[in-house]
Amino acid sequence: MRIGPYALPNNLAVAPMAGVTDRPFRQLCKRLGAGYAVSEMVASHPALRGTAKSMRRIDHDGEVAPIAVQIAGADPATMADAARYNVDRGAQIIDINMGCPAKKVCNVAAGSALLSDETRVAAILDAVVRAVDAPVTLKIRTGPAPAQRNAVRVARIAEAAGIAALSVHGRTRACAFTGAVEYATIAQVKRAVGIPVIANGDIDSPDRAKAVLDATGADGLMIGRAAQGRPWIFREIAHYLATGERLPPPAVEEVRGLIVAHLHDHYAFHGAETGMRTARKHVGWYVEGLDGGEAFRRAFNACESTAAQLAALHGFFDRLAAIGERIIEANAPAEGAADTRAELARAQPRPWVGEALAA
Repeated sequence: MRIGPYALPNNLAVAPMAGVTDRPFRQLCKRLGAGYAVSEMVASHPALRGTAKSMRRIDHDGEVAPIAVQIAGADPATMADAARYNVDRGAQIIDINMGCPAKKVCNVAAGSALLSDETRVAAILDAVVRAVDAPVTLKIRTGPAPAQRNAVRVARIAEAAGIAALSVHGRTRACAFTGAVEYATIAQVKRAVGIPVIANGDIDSPDRAKAVLDATGADGLMIGRAAQGRPWIFREIAHYLATGERLPPPAVEEVRGLIVAHLHDHYAFHGAETGMRTARKHVGWYVEGLDGGEAFRRAFNACESTAAQLAALHGFFDRLAAIGERIIEANAPAEGAADTRAELARAQPRPWVGEALAA
């Protein structure tokens, strides 16, 4: 898979997630098999560029190329300026956010709110593509609401504007993150355009990844929430797509090493005080479902220093190792998977697709 001049190692991407996909997390996911990662969303308004949060979000020091930065906003000229600003500071790919359903984003007519105004969509895409000598990509949803799905029209607008690749989350703005993913719509988008299309939404296992690729014909997959606390999902999916075989779950000692390395990188990047606070969500995700994980999460959150957090983490994993615990993989179909299988089967109505998903 290629985005402009960049040939990616594979077709698995880390979805941009505010407050999650900082540089340490992106780098970890790339080491564990992701071929591509997009930064946290960066506001386009110039007044917000100098904040500590914004400066961290555009810190790409040592990051594995290609470096992709996602920008958000509603004004074509401001978005074009934001694209130039980020390219000047190391961005090699600019991604435009028209997929975020959060109220604070949509209330300023940005994110997925833009899908209701196709004229503005075209103006923003044209302005950003013209502004920079770098590939520009776009992330969208299937439309404003179930009765207003316009992803195919938006995809054609994007292709005409010169967008290099398109990521589609298979839900509407109104659906947020609930309900079945509309893989059929993603398949329609893929058939409508010639640029790479990346499918996004509820891809949480190697089996689901393969089924979504088969059903949609997408060029790649974008994984978000399923990577929280489980960044090794990328190598699991990559291995399964390449061989048809499932990797064994990671052993306790490997996971301990991954988390400790992640925390050290996280503390160094954010600073001790902020790093201690923001590490809590990552560790909570890592230990979810493990024996004693909830009690440990509460204890970890009560720690008052990074050293105390690391000591608590080692104590927890020492106990897991003593009882022979292994990391539990959620390879079984997730909640609502029956609806997802039905949607996948409808997306590409070849007999063998439905049979494979039912097996």
